[in-house]
Amino acid sequence: MKQQTLKSICLSKDVPELFVDVQTQRVFPDSKMFADASPKMDLCSIREKYLKLKNEQDVDLVAFVERHFDLPLDHDMQLSTEKMDVWTYIDQLWLTLTRRPDFDNSSLLHLPRPYVVPGGRFREIYYWDSYFTMLGLAKSGHVDLVEDMVENFASLMRNYGVIPNGNREYYLSRTQPPYFALMLQLLAKLRKNERLLLGYIDVMEAEYAYWMKGQERLTHSGDAHSRVVKLKTFFLNRYHDDLNEPRPESFFEDKQLEKQLKANKVNLFRDIRSACESGWDFSSRWFADKQDFSSIETTRVIPVDLNCLMHELEATLARAYTLAGNDDQATRYQGFAEHRKQAIQELFFNPEQNWFCDLNREDASFRPTKTLAAAYPLYSELATAEQAAVIAEHLQSDFLYPGGWVTSTARSDQQWDFPNGWAPLQWTVYRGLRNYGFEDLARKGAEAWLKNVTALYSRTGRLYEKYDVVNTERFADGGEYQNQYGFGWTNAILLKLEEGLNEQSQ
Repeated sequence: MKQQTLKSICLSKDVPELFVDVQTQRVFPDSKMFADASPKMDLCSIREKYLKLKNEQDVDLVAFVERHFDLPLDHDMQLSTEKMDVWTYIDQLWLTLTRRPDFDNSSLLHLPRPYVVPGGRFREIYYWDSYFTMLGLAKSGHVDLVEDMVENFASLMRNYGVIPNGNREYYLSRTQPPYFALMLQLLAKLRKNERLLLGYIDVMEAEYAYWMKGQERLTHSGDAHSRVVKLKTFFLNRYHDDLNEPRPESFFEDKQLEKQLKANKVNLFRDIRSACESGWDFSSRWFADKQDFSSIETTRVIPVDLNCLMHELEATLARAYTLAGNDDQATRYQGFAEHRKQAIQELFFNPEQNWFCDLNREDASFRPTKTLAAAYPLYSELATAEQAAVIAEHLQSDFLYPGGWVTSTARSDQQWDFPNGWAPLQWTVYRGLRNYGFEDLARKGAEAWLKNVTALYSRTGRLYEKYDVVNTERFADGGEYQNQYGFGWTNAILLKLEEGLNEQSQ
């Protein structure tokens, strides 16, 4: 895989003294603001000026930053809602969220084609967000933009050897849930051309190699290297950032957490970063103590949802090689997919709880937190009929609330826990239930979410990143930043659930 010379910057490395001072002194309430800034001149010159000034006198950090950097601008997502229903609003919002290829000297990684950002503080493309956004773009008739997004992710993999968390230099040490194979399936369906897969075999192969790197080193159950783990006779995957240092985009938050520790935690920053790789940043599913962020142990967790997505990648590679006439490779990847399906059914299903659970790396024991990750085996059609039936029962009794499906039954201060609901998981549960014939329950969940989201839109004129599904009169909170609005995957899943409900009514 050819590696591209980075044309973007990372202020934490290029002007480290200034970066640390700006972040630790909280010049901006959101650490991401300075991480995304663009220098007005050569960074070596800025650093030299800063160090000289700092040695001579107290520095007015705000004035220095304003003089030497352009700060990122957030696009206005608030359109007039007068006489505008939510569907018209979404159609107009796609234009607001679309970015054109550009060249600048910020931390942005260049993309060759137009792309859609989530909104708010998220000014760049995000990997797993984009799959759900693409579902909505397709429903809105923007098929060319779906293809543009696929090409952008292929470009990132071919140029950097990874589809990063987002197209920022500081995200290159981690990826996100591997949805590229599902993106290809979507595009092939839209173009009515399954042979389209053939043009991206190299990208899928590279992504698979990225996740399975170090597999040959693992000999005993519980062994792990990077993102691959051996459990019993199975090779499975976990989240694992390549770096163990504070996140540039959340530098202040990470350093504050480090100060609160009562004892040194060797992999604190890697575990934080690895949770970001999961997209569930943050959830008590990654914690040893549900109420203690500092107990985060993401790299110890073998997530059920990640391994379902890896099955999708293996099965799609098998299909692509079949189309290419390469029976040996098709058989090889089909074998990987079947072996992983066996692991999903045998290792991840907890017969005492009747639930698909995450696993602990060392001994394959079940993690205690119950989350909507359990819907992924239904979404990917990997569960047995008996397993799907008991999952559906527990979804109805433990997870369905007036505003939709709650992310987990654990109550914490984290945004991916009770009482919050998230658009991508609403879709995952909806499709998973329908895959196994639970039409009425799927409808109930979809109707609850649609009512919640559209009611809040009527009150505020905005579509949000996350929602409180327990008390629908309340704005969702939790996490490191305020609830953002825009919002790519919320817009998309609103469209798709409405489409699904109409389909069910026919």
